[in-house]
Amino acid sequence: MSFTPGRVSALSLRATTPDDPLARPLLDELAYEYQTRYGDSSDLSRFPSGEFAPPHGTFLLLLEGGAAVAGGAYRRHGPDTAELKRIWTHSAHRRRGLARRVLAALERDAAARGYTRVYLTTGPRQPEARCLYLATGYRPLFDVTADPESIGPLPFEKHLETPES
Repeated sequence: MSFTPGRVSALSLRATTPDDPLARPLLDELAYEYQTRYGDSSDLSRFPSGEFAPPHGTFLLLLEGGAAVAGGAYRRHGPDTAELKRIWTHSAHRRRGLARRVLAALERDAAARGYTRVYLTTGPRQPEARCLYLATGYRPLFDVTADPESIGPLPFEKHLETPES
């Protein structure tokens, strides 16, 4: 699927599982990216699919024309904390704000399930992700002036507004 600048398209969110065939192209591209940047994509198989399912988690796809263009998930990290994982925008659909949409949807869903905090880590060789989280109100739990390669995974957190607040 190609993107035509200026085209207005209908986007929809689908709660599903990492095993959904619609997720496969997105996750395959993410695995390739991890392999290219880090020489390892094993993190994608680190957690069973069930950890990204209700009632403690979710796996979302952002669809356009029936195809996944972005996605992301969270799992339970603690009683009040959800851990974001696998936030990804297909390379043909970047620079459209799709990751921000997925991030906002994951935050809303987590807050609706009673989580008050979101935690995540991103790799030191993913400056795009680091910029996304900083731009969307995530607090870095590391020294932002240090060389990311000297830190390893870069942790972030964000406190969520609960639906009743």
